Amino acid sequence: MTTASPPAADDPGAAIGRTERRSGRIDPERAAALAATLDLDAIPGDGRALPPGWHWLYFNPFVRRGEIGADGHPRRGGFLPDVGLPRRMWAGGRLTYHAPPPLGAEAEKRSEITDVSAKSGKGGRLVFVTVRHEIHAAGTLCVEEEQDIVYREAAVPGTPPPPSTPAPEGAEWSEEVVPDPVLLFRYSALTSNGHRIHYDRPYARDEEHYPDLVVHGPLTATLLQGLAARCRPEARLHRFSFRGVAPLFVSAPFRIEAKAGEAPDALDLWARGPDGGLAMRAEARFAPAH
Repeated sequence: MTTASPPAADDPGAAIGRTERRSGRIDPERAAALAATLDLDAIPGDGRALPPGWHWLYFNPFVRRGEIGADGHPRRGGFLPDVGLPRRMWAGGRLTYHAPPPLGAEAEKRSEITDVSAKSGKGGRLVFVTVRHEIHAAGTLCVEEEQDIVYREAAVPGTPPPPSTPAPEGAEWSEEVVPDPVLLFRYSALTSNGHRIHYDRPYARDEEHYPDLVVHGPLTATLLQGLAARCRPEARLHRFSFRGVAPLFVSAPFRIEAKAGEAPDALDLWARGPDGGLAMRAEARFAPAH
C-alpha cells in the first residue's frame, strides 16, 4: 500500500517536504533469495531478522509498463521531482540501525524529501535530492536513512572518464567479488530496479556510454556492510555511511576491504576496483550486541 502527498508543479525545490508511505511484509522468501544470490548458506545473523542493508529489498515501486521511462526507471515526476535531467544515480547515504526488522513482520516505510540543490560539475549541471526514510516494524523504529540521489546531464560520447582515485592501503580484511551478469540481473529483480544499465548491455554502452553493465551502488554497499559484520561479529552495526566514487562493471573482479578506524567502535571500508582505484568509501560504527 502506498500513500503520498500531492506532487509539486514545476519548481523541483517545491518538492521539499513531499512525503510518501509504503507498507508491506518483510517477506522471508525474498531475504532467502538474496542469500542465495550472494552465494550464502543462509540469511546471516540469527536468521530471524534482516541483516544490515537488506531492507533495500523492500518497499520499492513496481509501476505499470506504461509508466516506465526510457532508462527503465519509473517516469520522473512522481514522489521524486522531475528536475529536467535524464540520468539518475544513487550517490550515497547515511544509515542508523536501531533494531533489525523481523522477518515476516508487517512494516511501513515513511519517506520525505528534505533537500533539493543544484550544482555545476565538470560533467555539467547536477541536481542533488536528499530523501529521509524511516522503517517501522512491530511498533518499533528499526532503520533511519538519508539517501543522496543525483541527477545528471546526458552522457557525451567520447568523453574520457575522470582520473581514478587510488583506493586506501593497509587493509586488514579483504575479499574478492566477481560481479557476473546473473548476480546483477538477480539483484535488479529482487530490488525491483528496472534501470537498464544493470542488465541491458547495448543500452548501457550506446545510451549512457558506460563500457559495460554497471554494478549497483546499493549492492556494493550491502556487500561492505556484510564485510563489516564479519569483521566485528561480537558487536552490532549501528551506523553506516557510504559514498560512491567510481562505477564498477560486470565480470571485472573487485575487492571489498576494511581496516580499523580511528575510534574504537569504527571501521573504515572501501571497494577497490580492478585497477586499484577507489569505487566506494564507507564508515561503520558499532554498538554492543543485544
